[in-house]
Amino acid sequence: MSFKAIWTNNSPYSKFLISVGIILISAVFFTIIGTVLATAIFGITTSDIQSMQNDLQNPQSISVYKLIQLVTAIGTFVIPPFVLAWLFDGQPSSYLSLRKSPGKISALAVIVLMAGALPCINFLGELNTRMQLPSFMHGLETWMKQSEENAARITGMFMNMKNTADLLSTLLIIALIPAVGEELLFRGVIQKIFTGWLKNNHTAVWLTAFLFSAMHMQFYGFIPRMLMGAMLGYLLVWSGSLWLPVIAHFSNNALAVLFTYFYKPGTGNFNADTIGIGEGQTLLLISSAFLTVVLLWYVWHTASKTRLLPSE
Repeated sequence: MSFKAIWTNNSPYSKFLISVGIILISAVFFTIIGTVLATAIFGITTSDIQSMQNDLQNPQSISVYKLIQLVTAIGTFVIPPFVLAWLFDGQPSSYLSLRKSPGKISALAVIVLMAGALPCINFLGELNTRMQLPSFMHGLETWMKQSEENAARITGMFMNMKNTADLLSTLLIIALIPAVGEELLFRGVIQKIFTGWLKNNHTAVWLTAFLFSAMHMQFYGFIPRMLMGAMLGYLLVWSGSLWLPVIAHFSNNALAVLFTYFYKPGTGNFNADTIGIGEGQTLLLISSAFLTVVLLWYVWHTASKTRLLPSE
């Protein structure tokens, strides 16, 4: 018996529940695989892995967590979308919007867009960090801050790059795998399900963007990440190709990695994290906002006009 397209006629609600179940099962399974591989390759125990959380400057700790993160990310974001597309449709690549390639000009435009939007992203992130909850929600706010600090520690560990090999491995883990996997899952599967369920592209885009931001468990960057998720969703709607949001997502993450690698504190006055923040940067911020709007309009105009040609 073939299971291909076995759930094609299921309701969107049913497909959403199936998706959540398969994603969770795959995430747990591959986390276990990643942990087992780490213990086998590095000759350590699971207790050693837990204790490494307090020694993130140790090169072995970094290598162990990179391996676990890589395997877990593939199992959580890359594999489930292909499984779900195979179960939901007779042509999985078409279901995931992978058969259309983006035009070269549109692809270049979104790369420039992500670089040009950096001041706006930083500014919105700064506003988000000033968020304060009411006093009766102090416990929730404390938990949110702890989650943010833990995420920052892990990210900081991955960003500790000393050579080209570290740079390449970080680009793989921080930029490439998340860009491909998260777009496959959120825009390729979840947004598609919501579109069929709610019969409204806009609602589907924003609801997916909300879940996309919430998934990162970094609440003090929630707003800019949700807006970025919405932008990625509209790139798919406008173009009909998942590759356009993948390129944009990769560009955003890769820029962060490259800035971190090439910018060395104390060697100059440039710091990518402060672009668009602080006094004297109003003109830069306005220019960034203007460039972002113009490039989004251009991508919409170009992508929706051509609707992109098949890559075959």
